[in-house]
Amino acid sequence: MTPVELSRTVLRAVRRAVDAGELSVTVPERAVVTVPGPGGCGDYATGIALQLARPAGLPPRDVAEIIRARLLTGRAGQADDTDQADQTDHADDTDHRIEDVVITGPGFLNIRLRDTASATLVEEIQERGKRYGHATGFSGDVWQLQAAHEVRAVVVADALGRIMRSQGAAVRVTCTTRPAPEWETGLGVRLDAYGKRVFPGPLVVNIRPAPALSDPVRLGRDAGRWALLHPASHDGPRIGDDYLVQRESNPLFRVRYAHARIRAVSRNAADLGFDAEPQALPETEARPKPQPRPRPGTKSQTEPEPGTDTATDAKNLLTHLADHPRVLAHAAEDRAPDRLARHLVTVADAVTPLLAAVLPCGEEKPSAAHRARLALAEAAGTVLAGGLSLLGIDAPEHL
Repeated sequence: MTPVELSRTVLRAVRRAVDAGELSVTVPERAVVTVPGPGGCGDYATGIALQLARPAGLPPRDVAEIIRARLLTGRAGQADDTDQADQTDHADDTDHRIEDVVITGPGFLNIRLRDTASATLVEEIQERGKRYGHATGFSGDVWQLQAAHEVRAVVVADALGRIMRSQGAAVRVTCTTRPAPEWETGLGVRLDAYGKRVFPGPLVVNIRPAPALSDPVRLGRDAGRWALLHPASHDGPRIGDDYLVQRESNPLFRVRYAHARIRAVSRNAADLGFDAEPQALPETEARPKPQPRPRPGTKSQTEPEPGTDTATDAKNLLTHLADHPRVLAHAAEDRAPDRLARHLVTVADAVTPLLAAVLPCGEEKPSAAHRARLALAEAAGTVLAGGLSLLGIDAPEHL
């Protein structure tokens, strides 16, 4: 279950509570679902009860109790004849992927999903491949992205066009004048047209991020595009050789290295005679000794925190993979390809600790847990490859 799907489930629970007269509020258009904060628990959390408390005229925890009951059973309160009929009417609305809902703090709903949800998510990523998180049809939106004649503006418009198309929009990417030839050959920029002409019909968005003060072409296509796309549009990009070095202080290296390691692990698993198989992972598993890091010497930015185990690593990674469709949608809506770039760094950092546990150690035979961890790692590789593709950056098989 992705955050987007869970948000819809929460809204359905609110709507059922309103229909039953338990809440007197206007059902909001959106329920924000995030990773639980400090003091929270479970897989996801939402503060919708705090949002609805004032219009409902109830304490936030009372609102949370009503929504919690609806999420778990499709009804709230003690059953009488009327309520029993209501429960029957809404029995099919109960989402059985939800294991439990715990209320913490002033009224936060912390939602724990059933173990089968992890296998379902991995299967979905396997099925959709690099198009996981993409819209399944035309959204009806037609846009023209008009970039200023400046290298960062053109690269941002190119990447943003790809991301918006992934969300079902029809997009034309144009520039005020013809882009420099080296932007096309060196940075892989592809525009639909250039010049002052505005196509009839589409809504026009002017792309004018903070400009690059030095030439990114010398970094090559992948590093040059990353240097322009990773910072937020209002931040000036730093064009330097740091993006070319293979060390963990370089976020582009961490993303591409994670993908290359996943591909290597898949090849090694094939040599050992086992394949990926999505299934629920054990609740707790001791993590084997981590594999050596590239360029050691300082504490790794992806070094696992003490006290965590393989099951915790897997759960953390699943949360970020499930968040991928939401990140793509917001990157398109907010015209912010940097959101996707930062999300890929998060996924890469989350999958790295898990990779040491994918292959059996010593005389150990491949087990169901190894197959499940391999499937999860490959799902992360698919998300990394798909995200890099939308940014116009290569996902290497070897590094």
